[in-house]
Amino acid sequence: MSQRKVSLKELDFNNIGSWPRQAKIGFCVIVGLLIVFLAYWLFVRDKREELAGLERKESELRTDFEEKQGRAANLEPLKQQLAQMEQVLQQMLRQLPSKTEMPDLIVDISQTALATGLQNELFQPEPEVPKEFYAEKPISLRMVGSYHQFGAFVSGVASLPRVVIMTFHNIELKPKAKDGKIDASSALQLAGTVKTYRYLDEDETTSADGATPAGTTPAKPATAAPAGGQR
Repeated sequence: MSQRKVSLKELDFNNIGSWPRQAKIGFCVIVGLLIVFLAYWLFVRDKREELAGLERKESELRTDFEEKQGRAANLEPLKQQLAQMEQVLQQMLRQLPSKTEMPDLIVDISQTALATGLQNELFQPEPEVPKEFYAEKPISLRMVGSYHQFGAFVSGVASLPRVVIMTFHNIELKPKAKDGKIDASSALQLAGTVKTYRYLDEDETTSADGATPAGTTPAKPATAAPAGGQR
């Protein structure tokens, strides 16, 4: 005997037990799907986002671990390289003038200027400024001479027996003549400050924190390490 199709309007939701079998099955399927959807929306969805975040964090930590592992593997060779670099640095510093040689060096620089024909209108050494492992000696100067004489002066300083590093600061070079003309024989006036450097003795570098080496002035904030001429 064929079963009559029941429309949704004929179903009594207050008496689900009287529904036909097919309607009961369909209702149970809909309720089950609704439960599954709500469970996913309320619980699973947030966990999936949390899982994705943890996976990204795991990848970042793995990358960081591999990087640090590579550094750790190269730590000993890097330590050896650092020790070699420190030895080379100490050797280079030892080529600079010492504390006892500094006065003679300043005299040599002044004499070199005079030997090249420059006129020293001002040559005034200033107090030393100690740094971490070297000390700088500023010299205020004002010299008059030709372009070639200044070139000979720089060449003469470079040929001194000791390694001499000179940096120029606030240098002003202008023609001495009032007409402002410049040629190969024109007199030029150079004014400003040059700094030369010496290495600190062991007793100076190992002095107490805050103490100033004898015969020097308190250190000022460092600007730039000596690395050749500056203008």
